[in-house]
Amino acid sequence: MSKLPELIQALLDPKAYPEPPEQVEMVQTQISYVFLAGEYVYKVKKPMDMGFLDYTTLEKRLHYCQKEIELNKRLCADAYLGVVPISKEKGHYLVGGKGEAKEYAVKMRRLPQDAMMDVLLKEKKVTPEMVDKVAGIIADFHKKAATSEEITRLGGIDAVIQNTTENFSQTEQYFGIIIEPKTYHRIKTYTEDYIRANRALFHKRMAEGKVRDCHGDLHTAHICFCKDICIYDCIEFIDRLRYTDVVADIAFLAMDLDHYNRKDLSGHFINAYVSRSGDKELLKLLNFYKCYRAYVRGKVGCFQYDDRYISAGEKEKIAANARGYFTLAESYTGG
Repeated sequence: MSKLPELIQALLDPKAYPEPPEQVEMVQTQISYVFLAGEYVYKVKKPMDMGFLDYTTLEKRLHYCQKEIELNKRLCADAYLGVVPISKEKGHYLVGGKGEAKEYAVKMRRLPQDAMMDVLLKEKKVTPEMVDKVAGIIADFHKKAATSEEITRLGGIDAVIQNTTENFSQTEQYFGIIIEPKTYHRIKTYTEDYIRANRALFHKRMAEGKVRDCHGDLHTAHICFCKDICIYDCIEFIDRLRYTDVVADIAFLAMDLDHYNRKDLSGHFINAYVSRSGDKELLKLLNFYKCYRAYVRGKVGCFQYDDRYISAGEKEKIAANARGYFTLAESYTGG
C-alpha cells in the first residue's frame, strides 16, 4: 500500500475544514477520495486517466465537480451543496480557503449510512413498499429526462457495442485473478450474439425516444431512505455511460437486488416500474442489461483492486465481491 498524496493526508485533519468536525474519516472509491467530516461530505476526484474518464488536470476536475452537482440535483437536490476550493495557506491546506485553488471538492450534506439501501438489505429491512416508491421516482424521472437526436445517437446501439467491447478489453488482464477465462468468454459470446440478433429492437427503442439522459450508476449503495428518498452519485464523467435506454438504469438496480439474494424484491421492482411507465417491452432486454450491469460492477472491482492506496486486506474483499458480480453476470446468459 502506497503513502497517500500530501493533500489527501492533510484533509484527514479536522482543522482543514471550515466547520472543524471531531474527526474525519476517509473512504476511497476507484475514482475519488471521500471525506466524512461531521455533518458534511467532501469528495475529491483522483487525478487519473482511465480511458473513459479523464481527471488529469485541475481544470478538468473542477469541470466534473460542477457537472456532478448539476446532474445529481435531479434526484437528490437537498444533499448537493456546491463545489469548494482547497487552497494552501501558510503551509496548511484549507477547504474553502481564499488562496489559489490547489484542488476542488464536491460538498454534500452527509446522508445517514444506516438508511442506505445496501445496508438495509443486509439487515432485511427493505420492504416491497419501499421498492414501490423507488420505482415510482425512477419512472417519473425517466419520463422527464432529456432526450434528443444527439442523446439517442450517443447512447444508442453503437454505444452499447462500444461499452460492452470496452468492458471485455479492460478485464482480460484479470484472468485467473478475479475472472475465469471461461466465464469471460461465455459472457462475451452471449453479449455479442444478443446484440447481433436484436439490432431491430435496439433501433426501435431508439426511434421511440427510450434512450435518455439517465442516472447511469443506479445500484443499491446509491439510494438513501432518509427524509425523502435520495438517489445520488450518477455518472458525470462521460455522457455515453449516462445516455442510455431507460431499461439499462432499471436493470442495474434489479441486478443489484439479485446480488443481495432478493430476487423477490427485484421482480417486484421491475413489475412496479413497468406498471408505472407502461414500458412492457423492456422485459425483452432485461436479462441482457442485467448481465451488462453485473459485468460493470465486476469491472469496477477490478479497477479498485489495482489501486495502490488500498490495503491488501481490503483488496481481497474487493476481489471476492467482483468475482460474485462476474458469476451473477454469467447466470443471466442462460448458460
